[in-house]
Amino acid sequence: MSRINLEQLRTFLSVVRMGGVGKAAQPLNLRQPAVTTRIRNHEQSLSAELFERTGAGLRLTKRGELLLRHAEQFEQLGELVARDVIDPGGTEGHLRLGVSETIAQCWLPEFIARLHEEFPKLEIEINVDISMNLRAGLLDREIDLAVLLGPVSEFSIDNIDLPGFDLAWYRAADQDTTDRSFFDRPVITYARNTRPYRELKAELFQREGPGIPLFPSSSLSACFRLVEAGLGVAALPRALGEGYVKEGKIVEFDPGWTPSPLRFSASYMGEPRSYMVAKAANLAQDVAMNYEIHKNS
Repeated sequence: MSRINLEQLRTFLSVVRMGGVGKAAQPLNLRQPAVTTRIRNHEQSLSAELFERTGAGLRLTKRGELLLRHAEQFEQLGELVARDVIDPGGTEGHLRLGVSETIAQCWLPEFIARLHEEFPKLEIEINVDISMNLRAGLLDREIDLAVLLGPVSEFSIDNIDLPGFDLAWYRAADQDTTDRSFFDRPVITYARNTRPYRELKAELFQREGPGIPLFPSSSLSACFRLVEAGLGVAALPRALGEGYVKEGKIVEFDPGWTPSPLRFSASYMGEPRSYMVAKAANLAQDVAMNYEIHKNS
């Protein structure tokens, strides 16, 4: 009787979910030939073909579909063991974390500290990017946990809501305060392919009319520096702007309206479900809520 090889089962599941051997290699941290070898060895050990090789790629055989159901049950059992039995302090692994810059400049250090406290042997890889790229990386399984402008509206993704960030309008400290034409200069804002950019552009058109130039940037630090230099005005997170205001570099102003707060989520693949990733997402929520409490106290 053949023994169950858990690594081969894990590889089989990854190939099925990713839709091919090549796409499965990266999340498994393997080269494509190694994935192919595991699948062939698995088929030999079971004396059954699991995939039909067609011109369009791999397709599960009837025995492959039977194995898929059993493999998913093994996987769920493994997650229950990880949740209920294994000491988190002894968990080894690699977490690919993607965060937006707003989060990186606010509570990311506290989050990493909590993660290290919970999983001291965990290797954490951090990628700071715009939410659109983080979403793509999450769906391509290049990121395990994404803290981004969310939620991600995909059936395969689990989302945990996080506290939002209020926005405020800022201008240079030395800008003429008697001039009420705040929008006679460019509006500096988030990168073009982001929800805050699209929403601000639409609201500016509705409230202030056409013709207001927008200067998008993927760097919030650059946005604040451009405002400080008097090159434009901006609606940016108040949590990040408070320091610049205290230093006298920029000031808030009120044109009579403010864009909606930024909403974030901790998002991750619901399948295969990872106890460690789910725990990390809940830790992110806890850290974000504590940050919100301390910020408002």
